[in-house]
Amino acid sequence: MDSNDRPAADPMHGYFLEDLEIGMSAVYGRTIAEGDVSLFAGLCGDDNPLHVHEEFASRSRFEGRVVHGAHTASLISTVLGTRMPGPGAVYLSQNSRFRAPVRIGDTVNVRATVTGIDRGRNRATIATVCSVGETVVIDGEAIVWVPSRPEPGSEEEAGGERNGV
Repeated sequence: MDSNDRPAADPMHGYFLEDLEIGMSAVYGRTIAEGDVSLFAGLCGDDNPLHVHEEFASRSRFEGRVVHGAHTASLISTVLGTRMPGPGAVYLSQNSRFRAPVRIGDTVNVRATVTGIDRGRNRATIATVCSVGETVVIDGEAIVWVPSRPEPGSEEEAGGERNGV
């Protein structure tokens, strides 16, 4: 089941734990522009010449500039925080394997797929894959805390705060 086929049960909070099913997935795509790389380098302070200096990078094993791996991996957060589980979810952990470089101008497609649900701890295990065309550039697994659906008539249902991870 692709979560992009139906809206979240509560758009202000994304999917609740009770809405998730094994195999449910969501996707996000973004074309990486020159400005994205410059902004990311400025934000994180990583001005490694492999990312920001064409002449240097052209003499590297990559034969040209590559997008920061952390920049590409950060797109996983977009899927988890805005698509599925969506707003209200808390990103707890991520393991990632970097498989291939991403270049300026590449379109990165990220797919997140629910592979496990721990209802007792309000956690979902989510397989994460970033691809450029048919090439997997990053794969891994995320653990996300997902809020439960509030009890009818509760303060949480009325818009109160949720506590605890």
